[in-house]
Amino acid sequence: MKNIQLVPKTILGRWSVALIVAMPIFIYIGMSFVDFYAGVPAGRTIPQDIFVRPGVALPMLVGFTSGIIAFITGLATIIKNRERSILVFVSTIIGALLILYLAGEIIFPH
Repeated sequence: MKNIQLVPKTILGRWSVALIVAMPIFIYIGMSFVDFYAGVPAGRTIPQDIFVRPGVALPMLVGFTSGIIAFITGLATIIKNRERSILVFVSTIIGALLILYLAGEIIFPH
C-alpha cells in the first residue's frame, strides 16, 4: 500500500478525474433544459430525441460519454501505468457504476 497519492501523476489519470468531474456538470446542464421542453414529447429513440429535444439530449449524451471514457482511461492508467491515486480509483468506480446503471437501463427498459 505504498505510493498511494491523492492527485494523479499520469496524464491519463488526470483525464479520468477531469472527465468524471465534467460528467455531472453536463448532466445538470441537460436537466436544466427539461422545463424548457416541457410541452414537447420525448422521442422514442435516441436519435429522434436528439432531433426533438437537443438541449436535453446532447448535454446528457456528452455527460454519459465522459463518464464512460473516464472509466476506460482510469482503468487503463491503473493497469498500464500503475497509477495509485485515490482520485483515479474514485473516478474509475464512478464510471463503472455509471456503466452498470446504463446496462440496467438497456436490459430492463421502463
